[in-house]
Amino acid sequence: MAKFFEKVRALFFFLIILAAMSLCAVMLMKIQVVDGAYYLEMAESTSIVKQDIYAPRGEIVDISGREVVSNKVGYNVILEKAFLPSDKQEMNRIIIEIAHILEEDGVKWLDTLPITAEKPYVFLESRESDIARMRTNINVQPYATAENCIDEMIKQYEISDSYTEKEKRIIAGVRHEMVLHSFSLSNRYTFAEDIPMATVVKLKEASYRLEGMDVVEEAIRVYKSGTAAPHIIGTIGSINAEEYAELKDDGYMLNDTLGKSGIEKAMETELRGSTGTRSLELLHGIVVSDEVTEDAIPGNTVRLTLDIEYQKKVQQILENHIYWLQNQTHKEAKGTGGNAGAIVICNAKTGGIIAAATAPTYDINDYLENYSLVANGENSPLINRATSGLYRPGSTFKTVTATAALNYGLIGSADTITCNKVYDYWDDYKPECTGWHGRINVITAIEKSCNIFFYEVGRLMNIDKLSAYAELYGFGQSTGIEVGDNAGYFANPDSFTARRLEWQAGLVVQAAIGQSETYVTPLQMCMQACAIANKGTRYKPYVVDSVYTYNMEQLISRTQPVVAGTIPDETGYTFDTVIEGMEKAANFAEYYYPDSEDYYTDYVLTELPEQCAIKTGTPQMTSKEDTGSAFVGFYPSHDPVIAFSGFIEHGEYSKLMIRQLIEAYLYDNYKVPEPQKITDEEKALLLSEMSENGIVNTTETAAQ
Repeated sequence: MAKFFEKVRALFFFLIILAAMSLCAVMLMKIQVVDGAYYLEMAESTSIVKQDIYAPRGEIVDISGREVVSNKVGYNVILEKAFLPSDKQEMNRIIIEIAHILEEDGVKWLDTLPITAEKPYVFLESRESDIARMRTNINVQPYATAENCIDEMIKQYEISDSYTEKEKRIIAGVRHEMVLHSFSLSNRYTFAEDIPMATVVKLKEASYRLEGMDVVEEAIRVYKSGTAAPHIIGTIGSINAEEYAELKDDGYMLNDTLGKSGIEKAMETELRGSTGTRSLELLHGIVVSDEVTEDAIPGNTVRLTLDIEYQKKVQQILENHIYWLQNQTHKEAKGTGGNAGAIVICNAKTGGIIAAATAPTYDINDYLENYSLVANGENSPLINRATSGLYRPGSTFKTVTATAALNYGLIGSADTITCNKVYDYWDDYKPECTGWHGRINVITAIEKSCNIFFYEVGRLMNIDKLSAYAELYGFGQSTGIEVGDNAGYFANPDSFTARRLEWQAGLVVQAAIGQSETYVTPLQMCMQACAIANKGTRYKPYVVDSVYTYNMEQLISRTQPVVAGTIPDETGYTFDTVIEGMEKAANFAEYYYPDSEDYYTDYVLTELPEQCAIKTGTPQMTSKEDTGSAFVGFYPSHDPVIAFSGFIEHGEYSKLMIRQLIEAYLYDNYKVPEPQKITDEEKALLLSEMSENGIVNTTETAAQ
């Protein structure tokens, strides 16, 4: 009996399993055959779209951690294709409505179309590459006019004739910008950045009719001290086609921004951060879910070697000196044509740059707001004269010549050469000195900057040996600083040949005093002074002290000083001798200014707490009458903490700034003195009075 019930139970379970399998077979047939088309459509109409979430860019701080470049929360207007109508007419309506709201509040939107905003349409100047790219994008002939291009965009983008000409141009500009930035389901478009709250409210109120538009909070770059070292800090900007082609494999998109110059460019990898991911699930083109699947990681914070407060003071000292030069009114005025220059100051023990001022300068915020206005400013303000300005070093180079002559054994520290003002070694070439110095040794020659002394040792040395020491000091080669620089060149047969110039043997004497075709940067001059301060150790300059995580809680890396080269001391007293000459130059009795009570009341270096070492120069700019003014040095001379250099174009008396630079470094509460401001009318009156009294300002008279 028991066996009977077991068979019945087994049969029962078998029937149940058979029924279940039959049901599954029926359902599978229904899915695959009866409803197959439906489920296929469902599968094909459902998709996952991934969007990048941009990470906040890392900040830039100075050596004390003070913010130089930071981020703020701003409001950006964006368009998302997943929510934007696919109908071109509707898209155009939304674009122009957004533009009208922005325009009412005076807010600018992104429009880089290289065509004027109003008729008659013409191409914008200096935009040749953008014009060529635009013609390619809209598929017109290479000779198509600006009018042709606008007409073609109106046609392609189906811009209705119901719009005004101005509205058509606005829509065309935005639509073309969307193409440039690869607007797609995975790549949203930023319409306008950092809009005011009042505009945010208006757009939010109108959002019900502006499908696909959103106002989002995002990190906005803030340049807190826009005039403090703008050339060093640099800028960011939209990626261009060439950059995208190079960087797309690194995850960059066509609507990305990246560093364009300065530290922003040099430290792009550290500042950029890592993008996150946002996943959108679409069903029949409609978003049904929106999820952040990977968080963005902010970029790292870069700490500079610059002291931003000292940088501001150095910049002010430079600008004040130029103003003072241009507004001298006394009879012995010189260098009133001074209009530009640079100063570089480094840590003498490491090569880290503490300040790098250049004049004229600019405000990064103005640059971002109106590039053309800044770029076309007087005396080319975008040039970083500190790292890229090329100047003849003049007599500051005599320290290099002295080093070489001592090391080669051509002179000893006590050996003398007679200066009778005229160098008469050649019959047909007799260069002169600035005075009659009599029998002097190398220390006095450096002190009084005697040309005759260095003419003679330069001739005895020959150009090959002098070139070797110019190279040891780093001239004619890049320093390797992160933000880039100009290598310059030294006057010798090779550099002359490269420039299709004829070298003559007598030019060695001009090369020995930093003239002829020797061109260096203020940065190289500063490192020259630093090498002497360290008795032959030449450091590689740098402006990045360290890299931290975004909130500066964790140190990632720190720059270690790098020795770029070593200059030997073959005598055991070579550098001591050169430094003694530079100390005497700082204490030179004739180191005066005829109208010191006017502005430079405190310029004498002997009144500093410790001994200073300097060498000055008055190199020719374009002619014997047109000179510049240069200096190099370090402080204090016995155990230097800073090395420095400076150059004033077409000016004079650059050495008068040295004491201000040192005191501004020594004292945190140091206030930079300002020259008395004078109007053009007041200046003209003073000159007129001087003329009536028989006092002639020769520089002003020559200029007039």
